[in-house]
This record gives sequence, C-alpha cells and structure tokens, in this order.
Amino acid sequence: MRLYVGCYANDPETLTAAMKGAKGDPRVRIVVNDRPGPTTKADCLNRIYAALCHDEDRTRTRFGSIVLHDAEDFVHPAALALIDRHLRSAAFVQLPVRPEPQAASLWVAGHYGDEFAEAHAKSMVVRNAIGAAIPAAGVGCGFSRDLLAALARERTGRTDGEPFAAECLTEDYELGLLVSRSGGSSRFLRVRDHLGELVATRAYFPGTLDAAVRQKARWIHGIALQGWDRLGWFGGPVDVWMALRDRRGLLTAVVLASAYLLIVIEAILGIARLSGLQVGQPLSPLLSTMLAVSFAAFVWRAFWRFGFTASEYGLAEGFLAILRIPVANVIAIMAGRRALVAYARSLYGAAPGWDKTAHSLHPALEAKGKAA
Repeated sequence: MRLYVGCYANDPETLTAAMKGAKGDPRVRIVVNDRPGPTTKADCLNRIYAALCHDEDRTRTRFGSIVLHDAEDFVHPAALALIDRHLRSAAFVQLPVRPEPQAASLWVAGHYGDEFAEAHAKSMVVRNAIGAAIPAAGVGCGFSRDLLAALARERTGRTDGEPFAAECLTEDYELGLLVSRSGGSSRFLRVRDHLGELVATRAYFPGTLDAAVRQKARWIHGIALQGWDRLGWFGGPVDVWMALRDRRGLLTAVVLASAYLLIVIEAILGIARLSGLQVGQPLSPLLSTMLAVSFAAFVWRAFWRFGFTASEYGLAEGFLAILRIPVANVIAIMAGRRALVAYARSLYGAAPGWDKTAHSLHPALEAKGKAA
C-alpha cells in the first residue's frame, strides 16, 4: 500500500502538517500541486495520478487498485480489505458514507445524517440490486488500476494522462457513471463488521448554514447542471430514470420555494378570514383529494426518514430527523438559487468556482479522546 497526499505549494501549513504526519514513512508520498490552490479536487487528483504513474515507471511495478479519500475522512479498519476483495471482480466499488452527529449543530449538520442514512441504506442499495449506474461519492470508493488507465486514455490519448475532469465540480459522481458507460461493473457494498458496526467512511459535515449551502450548491451545480451538459442522457430506461432522480435538485428547490410561499400566503389569508376581511371558499372535491394525497405522501416520507435515521443513529435522532425536514428544505432552496446563479455565470464564460467544504472537526480526534 502507498498513501498519496495532495497538497499545494501556496499552502505551507498543510505541507508542514502532512510531512509531520508522514514521519518519514516510505509508504507516504507527499504530492505538491504546482498550481496555486485551491483548484478543483479533480485537478489535485490528476496531479496525484501523475505521481503514481511516475512511481510505477520508476519502480517497474503496477498498482492493483486506487482508493479515494478526503483528508477529513475516518476510514473503517475493515474498509480497505473489503474494497480490495471486491475489486477482483468489479471495476468500481463504493462504500457508504456516515456523517457524524455534532452536538453543536443538531439541525444543520444533523440533516446530512438523515439524508445519507436514507440514500445509502435505500437508494444506493436499490441501484446496486437493479444494475443501475452507481455514482461515486469521492470517498470510500475504489477503482481498478486498469479502469483509470482506460479513462485517462479516452480523455487524453495516454494511459498516464489525466483521468479526472479538472473543470468538473463533481468529478467523483461523474467518474462513477463513466464506469457504467464504459461497460465496467460497479458495486455498492453495505456490510457490517463483527461488532455490527457499518463499514462506512465517517466524516463531520458542515455545521453552519452558509457552509452547508455552499457545499450543496456545488453538488447541484455539478450533478444537475454540469452533469446534464457533460454526460447527457445515456443507457436504458433505468439509467435515464436514475439520472432524472440525480438531477432533480434544482427543480426540487423551485417546488419547495413555491410550496413555502403558498404556506405564507395561506397563513395571511387565514388571518384575513379570522378578521372578517375575507370570506372563505369551500374546497372542491378534487382539491380536497389532492391535498389529502399530498399529506399522506408527506407522512409516508417522514415515516421512512425517521426509520432510516433511527436505524443508524438511534430513536432520538430519528425523531429529530422529522423536525429537521424544514431545515433540509431551506438549505435546498438556498443552494438551488446559488447553483443556478453560478451556472448562469459559467454560460457567459466564467470559470466554475470551487467552494471547498469547510470541516472544523475530525472523527479521529473523537476516537483519540475516547481512547484516552
């Protein structure tokens, strides 16, 4: 195993910390990007890939697989062996992501746990079962060495070229879909260890409203807007349907904003009716039925949001997940607006901006504190 750590020449603090952490271990390779940072994650990965190819040529050995992680990830002890075992029969493997609860941010950081608990216990499991393309999360994902070489050859004409699209804001998501497009096999692995703990990548997600909006705006911009431009619509009916689901972020923001606006309008009209300023009109049978169906659908969704969150984090977090639904909706609305503005600017020639996700905590520090 060799660990490649991507850094920037204009970030001496991170360089110093990386070298201190490596402690001269020959398995750790510090890779310095000569472009001033922050660039996109894909640009940093391309620089790491170039260093990896150089090492292969120099040592005349070839790696079997490549696993991607972010610096703030906490890797499960069984993860690498699990990925390695399944990459013998698949080109791409993805493990679940488990956002860690934060006592200081029950609402903003907490909503990440709700969404990932449901997505990685239901949506991704279903995609894997029906053979649909599996998007990469950018962390806890492994790729066969031959696959990345093939993608580099397709993109640049050379196996030691750049396999990642440096201009893409969600290169991880795109890479997972390109595996399916190239005919490679993918697997989502939801496995528990001997203690019953989920083999997943743990991380602390943003705990402030601004940081969450910036991160989710990048996801919407990259997946819903860039993804449509860059990948188009490919595959059979199942893949097209999944692409529609993946790219619904912007439409969801518009629908949610309209719904909350209607709630405000209805509240104002309700006050007017109570004050005698307006006479209420009876609802038609059709509208009454539509409202009843919509409410039943909301209760159904809230029930499953509770169930998936409670299953992973406990009953208390499950009940909080229901209360956090409006928080998640507000973040989605704000992120959708920000993503649309950024995309409009890119249409007029502006380079897509990279909003680095802010992380103030690391699960390893928590584990160290518990051990002490």
